Amino acid sequence: MTTESLVGIAALAIVVAGPAALGVTGWLKARRTSPHSGRASAWEWKSILASALLFVLAFNLTFFIQELALVLPKAFTPGLRPTLFHNNHRWDGDNALAALFQGTGALATLLAGIVCAMWLGRGAGKSTASRLLLFWMAYTGVFMALPQVVIGALSDQSDIGMAMGYFKLGAADKTIAALLALAAIPLAAFWIGRLLLTRVGNQEQIGDAVDRKRFVFRSATLPAMLALPIIVLFRVPREWIEVLLVPALVAAVGLAWIQAGAWYVGAQGTGNGVAVDSISRPLLAVLGLLLIFQLVLRPGIHFY
Repeated sequence: MTTESLVGIAALAIVVAGPAALGVTGWLKARRTSPHSGRASAWEWKSILASALLFVLAFNLTFFIQELALVLPKAFTPGLRPTLFHNNHRWDGDNALAALFQGTGALATLLAGIVCAMWLGRGAGKSTASRLLLFWMAYTGVFMALPQVVIGALSDQSDIGMAMGYFKLGAADKTIAALLALAAIPLAAFWIGRLLLTRVGNQEQIGDAVDRKRFVFRSATLPAMLALPIIVLFRVPREWIEVLLVPALVAAVGLAWIQAGAWYVGAQGTGNGVAVDSISRPLLAVLGLLLIFQLVLRPGIHFY
């Protein structure tokens, strides 16, 4: 079996079949044990919109971290002249290390995500909005990085693919790296999803399995879907597959597991339970970042 076939089958199992099976298991269990469980609650649309804006903010900040981490090592490498844009980077010149430094972006986002998750786990963030931002930074950092390892095993021209080429990894090595990244996806989703439940939600909001599923949907899954059209504004102009596919992939890969497994996570909520009282600050932050992306970064910033 080729690398492409094995990784493709494993990706379908992890990204599609796994969350689907977990979600159906939770649905069947809820019907058997407590078919009428879960309390009806009002939809806090202000909080939903605030979470969507915070996802927009976190995604683009994480993407900026990635591109900056791709540019800076090249800026200090003889013979390379990199330029940073709002949705990409490029470089002129030639140096063998350029291929290696194509892997520093995913590494930076992964580390940033882990740091934010650990920070949130230690109780950082006094308000619901600040905890949601830390959650989204942790989420986007981890799930912007892990799929790139899988893509790198399949495409030599991708960022991680070029880094793998620098190390002269063979087909077997690439397959192992891709499978390890795929295996890490549900583990990371359970870790970060638990942080959402325990550090953002309070005990009343996540009292039982149905409550937990509703809380995850309203605080993360629905906001991520609402955020995608706004994220597009940060990424145009570029090829539509890059404009739409990357944010959609980041949103889907982890949230599928977090939403499907919300019923399974037994958690004690320690969040303050206060709904976001205003969307003005997240909205202003998103608008300000959009202006920076389109007016400052879009023309290109030379790092030479």
